[in-house]
Amino acid sequence: MHENRTEYPKKKAQMYQQLQELPKKYKVLAVVKMTKVRSTQILPLRKTLKDDVLFFSIKDKIAKKALETLDVPGIKDITDELKGQLLFLFTNMSPFKLNVLLAKNKIMMAARGGDTASFDIVVPAKNTGIAPGPMLTEFKEAGIPTKIDQGTIWIAKDTTPVKKGEAINEKLASILGKLDIKPVEAGISLYTALEDGLKYAQEEMVIDVEKIANEFAQAHQEAVSLSIEAAYVTPDNISQILAKAAQAARSVSVESGFMTDETKEQILQKADSQARSLAGQAKDYTPA
Repeated sequence: MHENRTEYPKKKAQMYQQLQELPKKYKVLAVVKMTKVRSTQILPLRKTLKDDVLFFSIKDKIAKKALETLDVPGIKDITDELKGQLLFLFTNMSPFKLNVLLAKNKIMMAARGGDTASFDIVVPAKNTGIAPGPMLTEFKEAGIPTKIDQGTIWIAKDTTPVKKGEAINEKLASILGKLDIKPVEAGISLYTALEDGLKYAQEEMVIDVEKIANEFAQAHQEAVSLSIEAAYVTPDNISQILAKAAQAARSVSVESGFMTDETKEQILQKADSQARSLAGQAKDYTPA
């Protein structure tokens, strides 16, 4: 019934206008799908990345309508994948670096029923400050031993009701919330991104920083070893090449008997050893 609409709410009209201008101002347009993403995850990121990233939350219909008319290389490939509530990130940094920053800025959140524990949940022995009542039953059902002391519920001993990777039921989630225990590590990752007309899929932007750092370190070591072997001098290897050359020169000097201040002692020791060996062989020699 809205097909012939000519006027739109002011907020939607402003978002439409902004979304037509922003892709022209930034090198990178990245998209996050907001499925199972909470606002509490976004707020810290906005604060941390405010100088480098512009966050723009919008629904797919408005986004498609705003983007489909833009003359921006690759924008159609992005538009075709927009669905549901979206978070657009506009920036001039590479999408790979942005995805790494997002991964580093995860936060711990309170659990909801059905969430998965990010670590072994330990409920410590302490005074909960909660008055006795229905909560006693909830603690018991969660397998958390309690006692009543000074008019409040005390947890009798450290308890681990859920292990890492296990689901947290609603009752336990409620208890953890009252105890201010946040057992869910959450962050966001890019679903797709557009940079200089090139579209990147989600899996293409996932980078194992530690693995790549190790590969670079190994490649550097192999390059240094090769350059030393080939005597290709660089600022990084010149001391090692000179040390290798000096050692080779000493070996040649000793082997050929060419005396220098550095090798005369070794040459004389070698000659003495050879003379003693020859004298021993001559002494033991018996003519046929």
